[in-house]
Amino acid sequence: MTGADTGAGGAAGGDAGDGGGDAGADGDGTRHGDGGPHRIPHPPRPYAPRDGAEPTPGSTPGPAPGAGAARGHAPPSAPEASAGQLPVHVRESAPQLDHLVLKSMLGAWALAACSAAETAAVEQHLSDCGTCAEEALRLRDAVGLLRPEDSLDLDPSLRSQVLEGCMARRAPRVPVPEWAAPYDAETARLDALLRDMADAEWLAPVPLRWFDGRRQARRETTVAGVIAHLLAVDGLVATALGLPDPLDAPGTDGGTDGGTGAAPAGGPSEGGLSGNPADDGDRGPVPRTEEFWRAVPEALRTPSAREPWREQGHTLVRTASFAGAGTAELDVRYGDFTLPVRDALLDRAFECWVHGEDIAEAIDYPYTVPQGAHMHRMVDLAARMLPGSIAWRRRTGLAGAPKRLTAAGAPGRTLHLEVEGDGGGDWYIPLDSPAAAAHPRDTVAHVALDRLEFCQLVAGHVPPLEAAAGHDGDREAVRDVLFAAASLSRM
Repeated sequence: MTGADTGAGGAAGGDAGDGGGDAGADGDGTRHGDGGPHRIPHPPRPYAPRDGAEPTPGSTPGPAPGAGAARGHAPPSAPEASAGQLPVHVRESAPQLDHLVLKSMLGAWALAACSAAETAAVEQHLSDCGTCAEEALRLRDAVGLLRPEDSLDLDPSLRSQVLEGCMARRAPRVPVPEWAAPYDAETARLDALLRDMADAEWLAPVPLRWFDGRRQARRETTVAGVIAHLLAVDGLVATALGLPDPLDAPGTDGGTDGGTGAAPAGGPSEGGLSGNPADDGDRGPVPRTEEFWRAVPEALRTPSAREPWREQGHTLVRTASFAGAGTAELDVRYGDFTLPVRDALLDRAFECWVHGEDIAEAIDYPYTVPQGAHMHRMVDLAARMLPGSIAWRRRTGLAGAPKRLTAAGAPGRTLHLEVEGDGGGDWYIPLDSPAAAAHPRDTVAHVALDRLEFCQLVAGHVPPLEAAAGHDGDREAVRDVLFAAASLSRM
């Protein structure tokens, strides 16, 4: 009896320990043998309801061998795998794809549109196939062109869009005149660039380039020196509006010195947008700049001129806004010639943009063009000044005499100037006299330029004969207009 009981217990314990009856093992899965008791590890079993044949809760034995059969139940058997189905414990490997299939998947891989298995297969193939690897690199570069990376900089038109939206909802009591809006926008854009600059960048060298009537001219300064230059020349408009002159501020010499800028032989040291050279002896833009640089030498090394320049710009816009249309026709003296305030502020907006690009190029920072409506006003000003510039070049011997004399108001030879792009347009330039009438029917030549190319030409950054201009008709007329446009530039 004792041996039989022990054998039954051993069978039950063997079933609980490793899933099979094994004589010599206790119910807790401990095997006895010559080497002493050994514990057999086994995974936990899921909970199942007990029946009367089960042992005590301290152990989890299975039924004794034959117990199920005695009750009329067949012993459980392992589930058979259905036809075509792999066993659960076998992992299905990815199918082996040939070269042509993998090559056809390179486009989807470059777009990151493949599944994980397909991506792994393609990348494994790329490590073995140099041809496909080169093609994959080209496709990845092409995908980058489809959607360029977003810049961290704000959209330059965001400010104007926000202001337009605000003014559409609530119109300002004192609106900024349309002719002052470009200056307001360009000074704000340049100030935003200056605000983000590091202190060391104020010493970055900036070349100031212009066309002196005969050849390209160049002057080296710093970022700080450019802002001091803008402050000094903007003072011409300030004095016309009855505002303080920055050259009369404490720390300057009061403007008694006439400057050191000298004109090259046969040409002026600067040519304003009036088409006439400024007189260096009458505190024009160049002598004013030289005077300010000498009086405030730290303005060439530090951002000391930024705050006065920005405050002066705000004051100019406020004064023009509150004074109304009466200030538009006030004269601004640029040496020995004058411009009305409405044109002078457009001239200052143009120079602010051009020098902003000079600064941005010096510190390797992107700088965009003005918005289309503002650029159109600047281009229009330059086009209106071309007849005067042609006449000045003829008076100084830099251009040939007109082919025929034309009375004021009478029709004469005309050049069709076409400026392409947002902000461009069509202008008809009288060639024989600034006072002559220009009509399309009298056109003898046609010049077409991109808006940026035209502005670079007017700024003196592009030599006249190297400007990318399409033209037909009278070649001499085309040459006169290109040189006259470049002669509008100044330092």
